[in-house]
Amino acid sequence: MNYLRHFGLREAPFGITPDTSFFYACRSTQEALNTLLIAVSNGEGFIKITGEVGTGKTLLCRKFLSTLDASWASAYLPNPNLEPRALVLAVAEELGVQVDPGADQHHLMRGITRTLLDHARHGRRVVLCMDESQGMPLETLETMRLLTNLETEKRKLLQVVLFGQPELDRRLATESIRQLRQRITFQYDLTGLDREEIGAYVEHRLAIAGHAGAPLFDRGALRALHRASRGVPRLVNILAHKALLLVYGEGARSATRRHVRVAVADTPAAGPQRSWWWQRPRPGRVAAEQETQ
Repeated sequence: MNYLRHFGLREAPFGITPDTSFFYACRSTQEALNTLLIAVSNGEGFIKITGEVGTGKTLLCRKFLSTLDASWASAYLPNPNLEPRALVLAVAEELGVQVDPGADQHHLMRGITRTLLDHARHGRRVVLCMDESQGMPLETLETMRLLTNLETEKRKLLQVVLFGQPELDRRLATESIRQLRQRITFQYDLTGLDREEIGAYVEHRLAIAGHAGAPLFDRGALRALHRASRGVPRLVNILAHKALLLVYGEGARSATRRHVRVAVADTPAAGPQRSWWWQRPRPGRVAAEQETQ
C-alpha cells in the first residue's frame, strides 16, 4: 500500500479495531488495569469499569485478559444483552461446560457449578468479563449475582468484571438490584488522554506500526487533535488517520493543524466541545467501596 510505504510503516497505525499490540498505558488506562489486577487478586465480588464511548474499554478488557497466567481460567462475553437463560447458556459455553442446549436453567447452573469446582480443585481462579454491560436487562443482572453466590469456604468460585458506558451506573442504581450493587467491591471510571499524553500516544502507535523517522505530527497538529477528539482514543485514531491521508495526498511528510482541521470537518463526532470529563467531578482513581454483602 503506497500510503504505508510513503510514511515507512508496516501496518496502519490508527485502526479502530481493539488490538492489544497497540495498547498504550496512559495514566487513566494504567490505573484502570492496576485496579483490575488488584481486584481479581482480592478474590471476591464484582468489578466495574465504566467509560464513555471510544475511551478504550474493550481494548483494556483484552489487555487485562492477556495478562492472566495459567492459574486463571477466563471467559469473555462481548454483548451480554441477553435474557437470563440465554446468558447462563452463553457463560456455560464460554467455560467449556458440556450441557444440552435444551437444558433448563437449573441444569445449566449445576453444570457451571461442577466446572467451577473442578477449576478450584486444580488451583485455578475463574474470571468472567462482560463488555457492553449497560445493555443488560435487570433480570439478567440479577442472574449474574446468583452465579457469583457460588463459593467455597475460602473464596468465590467466579469473579465478574462489568465493562460499560456510564448508563451502566444508572441501571445499577435501580432498587431491584441493590444486592448486586452492594457486591461491587472495586470500580474505575476511564477518562480520555490528557493534553500532555496525546503526543506520546500518537508516537507510540506510529512506532508499533514501524515508523522510525521524523515526527509525522507537529505541535499544532497534536494540539488540534486533542482539542477536537477531547482525548477520546477512538476519535484520535480516526482524525490522525484522515490527517495522514491528506498529507499523503499532497505528497507531504508531516501533518499540521490545517490537516487536522480538514479531518475534523469530515468527522461528525469530533469538535471543540468541552471535554465530558471536565463537566463532572473527577472520580477517585481506585474506588474500592468494600461494601458489606
